Amino acid sequence: MRYRLNLLSGKRKYLWGSLILLFVAMICMAFSLTGNNSFDTARREVLLRKIGDELLLQSGDSTSRVLPVQKVAENEYQIRFEHDLTFQSDSLVSTTTRLLAKDPLTKDYVVNVLTRDNAGVAYGFAISGNKKDDIVACRGRKQPAARYVIDIKFKPTTTNITKNAYVLASLPLLAFIGFIFLRSAKPRKEEPKSEITGILALGSVLFDAQARQLIINKKATDLTGTETRILNILALAPNQTIERSRLQKEIWEDEGVIVGRSLDMFISKLRKKLEPGPDINIVVVRGKGYKLEIKS
Repeated sequence: MRYRLNLLSGKRKYLWGSLILLFVAMICMAFSLTGNNSFDTARREVLLRKIGDELLLQSGDSTSRVLPVQKVAENEYQIRFEHDLTFQSDSLVSTTTRLLAKDPLTKDYVVNVLTRDNAGVAYGFAISGNKKDDIVACRGRKQPAARYVIDIKFKPTTTNITKNAYVLASLPLLAFIGFIFLRSAKPRKEEPKSEITGILALGSVLFDAQARQLIINKKATDLTGTETRILNILALAPNQTIERSRLQKEIWEDEGVIVGRSLDMFISKLRKKLEPGPDINIVVVRGKGYKLEIKS
């Protein structure tokens, strides 16, 4: 029993340790993804500001500012300008595609040039990772000077979607695994069936369960395996009645056969082997069972 309890205790510690390690790994992964997203966002915003800067230079403006890039949605940004500017549609397309090619997460995006007064879309185009799916119109046309807002909407990358889905899906999975492991580690409720280790003193009789021997008056008497198991159970509760049904169940149930008279036969043999001990005896409690009686 002690070995079994130690085994269960060790198993629970191992499972708890595994769950803690898994939880820490998930937290680290979540922070890692957050850190990577923050870096990618900052890099992308720098590239967007660079697009605005080159458009100003191309329009002949080297003094006015590109206003802070605004993130208006999860994958949508807007480039704003301090003053009016004009641009060539071909230059806008080439400048945007050249600079955003430096963003490893950018493959598909749509660019719309909006007027500041929300009058509509002055110009737009779409770029795809597959060049044949690009949509670029109105080439070679110069747009009139105005306070434009360049809106760029990026298609979410499969990598980010997969990583986020993995993190979210792993949390309930982790909880489920923990529940299953902890249930399997829960010790079963059993009748006390501890094994005696070492030599136990039963009055003037010494009982060596491992060697299957009784030592009475310095003389050793051998016990059979069944006799040893019966005496084990009785010795754990001296002077207490042990039910007959319990003895039969614990001694013979594993063998698949319970013979009523077998118990009486082994008890009789044990009583004879214990007879030389003046202060110990196995007493029959009628209608109930047996008791190992030890006189103090």
